[in-house]
Amino acid sequence: MKQNMRGLTYAILSISLLTVMAGAAMAPALGAVRDHFADCSPMVIRLIVSLPALFIIVTTFLFRPLCRLMRTRSLALTGLLLYVAAGAGAFFVDDIALLLVLRAVLGVSVGMIMPLSTGLLSYYFPPEEQSRLMGLSAAMNQMGGVVATMLAGVLATVQWNYAFLVYLAGLLAVVLVAAFLPNERLASRDSRLKLSSLTRFHPSVTAMLFIMLLFFVYPTNFALTAAAQGVGTLTTTLVMVGLDVVAFAVGMVFGWLMKNLRRQMKYAAPLFFLAGYASLAWMDGLAGMIVGSALIGLANGAGVPYVNTIASIKGGREAATTVMPLISAALYLGQFLSPLVVGPLASLLPGDDVNAPYAVAAAIAVLFLAQTWLTRSHHALPPAD
Repeated sequence: MKQNMRGLTYAILSISLLTVMAGAAMAPALGAVRDHFADCSPMVIRLIVSLPALFIIVTTFLFRPLCRLMRTRSLALTGLLLYVAAGAGAFFVDDIALLLVLRAVLGVSVGMIMPLSTGLLSYYFPPEEQSRLMGLSAAMNQMGGVVATMLAGVLATVQWNYAFLVYLAGLLAVVLVAAFLPNERLASRDSRLKLSSLTRFHPSVTAMLFIMLLFFVYPTNFALTAAAQGVGTLTTTLVMVGLDVVAFAVGMVFGWLMKNLRRQMKYAAPLFFLAGYASLAWMDGLAGMIVGSALIGLANGAGVPYVNTIASIKGGREAATTVMPLISAALYLGQFLSPLVVGPLASLLPGDDVNAPYAVAAAIAVLFLAQTWLTRSHHALPPAD
């Protein structure tokens, strides 16, 4: 039984390893893709990264009906096989319209598996184990992002379409899910997503939206602001990878943090985001960049598993079909909206400061802190051992 639970854990965590790769992994390859499709507008090329997020959001709202139609393993395998086919299938495509169709299908596949990557942890494991496992899930997410981004960048130097081969990593999850995930039904046939669910879980959903709004200010601006300050590409890359390493480390020890500092952890993400973006906005030179990046890594590494843990405990065994689809939708909506919200607000600030987006992010972090204080005064957390 213990061995089966270990295999089940590996299967669920393998899904977490894949979800972040939907769009962000292709960012290093966009230059090579742009050169190959030279006649396309820059906006069309950017859709290769952003289009999956829109279809992920739509699909997560259809997740509950899908759970009524399909059992767990069947749903997971369908999503994973679509993931591999749509992701790696772009390797064989030389038409931009067909490529974008495959990117949309990739978004659908991630919308099918994303709620499972966290919801199944609350379904199969007791509350006292969920903090540790949510931390591991977030750590795997960070690792998947780092490895996939680096591999895609390297493969794109061979030829533009080679970058899409990183999605073959989904085959590992296919094997693990087929071997270890039970084929149960998560939702009853008469279950529906009700307005009361939105009301009940709005603190966690809003918090995840804030986290992604804030975090994606960093990848969409950091390379540009670093170059404006005369920092080289290699140094910039190392600092950005360092952020992911910090977030990964926090995820690995998140269970311990929740056991020993659980009352303080609700403020970790907003405070670290505030300190991190204040450092980037108002500290000069490389030191400010390193300090700010590390603090944002701490914020993201603590914030994502904290929200998932609280939501999963509150949702109980039904979390996979109630709150986790809402959390997934908020996560990708935050990614999509971040540049659309922060960019225009930064342009309203006086002067022509390249660090203006960081000042806006610091102000948003204050709002996140206020939201945390107003909505998270009490939590039904498992007792400390």
